Amino acid sequence: MSKMRERLSALRQNYRMTKQAHRWVGWEMLGLFLLVTIVVAAPIAYFVNTLTGLLISIPLGLLAATFWFSRRAMNAAYTSIEGQPGAAAAVVEQMRGNWSVTPAVAVTRNSDIVSRVIGRCGVVLIGEGPSQRVTHLLANERKKTARWLPEVPIYEIQVGTEEGQVRIGRLQRELSRLPSTIRPAEVNDIRRRLDALSAKDSPVPMPKGPMPKGGKIPKSMRG
Repeated sequence: MSKMRERLSALRQNYRMTKQAHRWVGWEMLGLFLLVTIVVAAPIAYFVNTLTGLLISIPLGLLAATFWFSRRAMNAAYTSIEGQPGAAAAVVEQMRGNWSVTPAVAVTRNSDIVSRVIGRCGVVLIGEGPSQRVTHLLANERKKTARWLPEVPIYEIQVGTEEGQVRIGRLQRELSRLPSTIRPAEVNDIRRRLDALSAKDSPVPMPKGPMPKGGKIPKSMRG
């Protein structure tokens, strides 16, 4: 019973958060449920019988409404953290797959951040902040990383709302498009070498200011 209460409580929280960003989400779900139910039930009821049509169409209508809610909820979760320092690292930390994240390997007093991600594609440097400032920050971090890993592919991604930057909601898709050229064993070796680099450098404090609540996206939103 306690687990059921926790799930219902999490569902209510997700629904409230989603409704703040998409105020008509409840009506959208109801409309989609009715549309799918009617479209599926009508021909089955005509050729077979009404009961069979309802037994088949109602679960499909619920599935369609649930899928729509999950998409809206994911969008709302990204919207709620967009523009907050450290949001990109929080998103990658929740991704499935062999991704290793080191948040804030470089930070400025203006709260511009570069986080380092290691995966099958190599090393990805993710910058957060105005393009004019974060471009220079990414270039410096790229040079530093390339000195230690000259043979490893290094990519740069800027997260933000300016032209040429990637919106936080599209970051997972952008990372998944990168080619997997590194073997799993090599990923671990790269991680160890860059951990040594981080230990060699003085620790970089996270900037003051808002961070994504708990540094996480709701579990139901994880991609």
